[in-house]
Amino acid sequence: MLFKHPEVLWSLFLLLIPILIHLFQLRRFKKTSFTNVKILKKVIAASRKSNVLKKWLLLFTRLLLLTALIIAFAQPFYPGKSALKNSQIIIYLDNSFSMQATDVTGTLLENKVQELLRSAPTTLSFSLFTNEQLFKDVNTDDIKKDLLSLTYTGNQMPFDQIYLKAKSLIKDPENPNNELILISDFQSHAPSLALDSLKNANLHLVPARSKDLSNVAIDTVYIAEATPETLNLICELSSNTNRENLPVSLYNDDKLIAKTSATFNEEHKSNIVFTLPVNEIINGKITISDSGLEYDNQLYFNIDKKEKINVLSVSEAPSQFLSRIFREDEFTYSDFLLRSLNYGELDSQNLIILNELESIPAALQNVLQSFVKNGGNIVIIPHMDADLSSYNLFLTNNLNTSFISGSTEERKVSTISFEHPLYKHVFEEKITNFQYPSLKKYYKINSNLPKLLTLDNGDPFLVAANGIYLFTAPISLDYSNFNRSPLVVPTFYNMGWNSLKLPKIYELIGEETTIDLPIVLDKDRILKVSGNNIEFIPYQQTYANKTALSFKELPATAGNYNIGVANKNMAMISFNHPRNESKLNYLEINELSANSVNNNLDLLFQQIESDHSIKELWKWFITLALAFILIEVLIQKYLK
Repeated sequence: MLFKHPEVLWSLFLLLIPILIHLFQLRRFKKTSFTNVKILKKVIAASRKSNVLKKWLLLFTRLLLLTALIIAFAQPFYPGKSALKNSQIIIYLDNSFSMQATDVTGTLLENKVQELLRSAPTTLSFSLFTNEQLFKDVNTDDIKKDLLSLTYTGNQMPFDQIYLKAKSLIKDPENPNNELILISDFQSHAPSLALDSLKNANLHLVPARSKDLSNVAIDTVYIAEATPETLNLICELSSNTNRENLPVSLYNDDKLIAKTSATFNEEHKSNIVFTLPVNEIINGKITISDSGLEYDNQLYFNIDKKEKINVLSVSEAPSQFLSRIFREDEFTYSDFLLRSLNYGELDSQNLIILNELESIPAALQNVLQSFVKNGGNIVIIPHMDADLSSYNLFLTNNLNTSFISGSTEERKVSTISFEHPLYKHVFEEKITNFQYPSLKKYYKINSNLPKLLTLDNGDPFLVAANGIYLFTAPISLDYSNFNRSPLVVPTFYNMGWNSLKLPKIYELIGEETTIDLPIVLDKDRILKVSGNNIEFIPYQQTYANKTALSFKELPATAGNYNIGVANKNMAMISFNHPRNESKLNYLEINELSANSVNNNLDLLFQQIESDHSIKELWKWFITLALAFILIEVLIQKYLK
């Protein structure tokens, strides 16, 4: 028991006063003579015994009365185990798409919001954050409207970020009695709980689970193959349970253009094929009707007029293999001999290939430097008898790289950088039994650039940086079989494709996305993106032959968007949320280390309130004092 005003307890010394009064009777007795006192002796003896008992009872009663009053004025109380320690309550409320799963009375998020508003005392102060919002030092009345209007998001916060956020909200890091409450469905695709990283808070897990875990998702859509007249659009669906046939609808804007039924195999997957005209512009949307998660019931895409990528090759002698890679349906390819090259053609290109030139003339170097600054890409394939001084002058200025010397030692390519954008989507998995090309001669280089292709002795065969790709050996048949290896097509095709990053049929929200549009704008004009009742200006950079747009923070809503300038549409782009949360796999809560796991928020808040509360006792001591007054009155009245 503690006291709010312990200094009042010094008043207990006043209890000596009634003790002194009772022990030292100040009243003087007067003697009266009787003729016969024999009869009175017994009465006097009995009266003295009764008076002594009554005086002692009154003494104890008054002492207890004064003691109760003094203690009451000192205001005693019993603190909870976390009271008087300046503790905080921090709540994380998961509003990710997986919380759209329906339960008996609504979605998981709706149910937990209602339970939180119903369970948390209105006087309880706490800080609450979701995946996108933060409310500091509030109570339920302050944020009731905000909680009831919470929207779902695809930006699910990993547990390590939740802990970092909670740590930033804790005012007293040394206090071990802070409370962190996680309200989530705890999907298994999220990182595991690193509980050791949060030692200054008690962790309470509140799982939100649905009894019906059935969900069908539209995973992806892509173009599989195309003919001169039609193209096949493949839509992939998945389910976490056995499902019968499910209707799938395809829209162009708001017009229904196709409808079919999805049949799921033993792995709970289904592929739908839509056949579309090859030259038709489609602002597409594929929809299904499913009672599981709502966000993955539609997928947006667009098929726009395909812009061709300009590729120019400069060589000493005619070459045929590049023309077979850069086909007319996707590229505008031109091949020039160095002696007949028109430098005015270079600015309009997206990719320039220097194909085994004996030297790089100074005039060409100046044009190429300007070309690279304006966002152009260059591929350099050296000649075996190259003038290294001219090559090194250009490479040193642009890549801080130089050729050292030639080597006649025959080598084989042994390593591919699968993580580099050039090869990232070429192979489904990292392969080891690949038919690697071999070289008869190559150049050693002095460089710190990342290696895309590496020889078996560790020397680089292909390096790249700043839009410049450098081979360390000629690739003609006299010196290498690279032209006949399986690597040649994806290597040069992706070099061409990456030189103008055309939009895919859809992009993913939250991922860093860069696209190039073959649009040249005036200095005072900008591209705007509009759709879904929003309009924003993306980060953009204008080059001599294109405009590059970058997306990450925006948009936050799935849909088809127009890219335009001055109310004129120039292109389309589609965005969808990643499908990470569509797989309803959950962590085993009981296997996670936490201070408590609670299915009922009401009981949790009752326990927390009890731990943080103060039980005041002064009212009980006032009541006790009144009881002693009553006892004294009864003693005075009935004890004779």
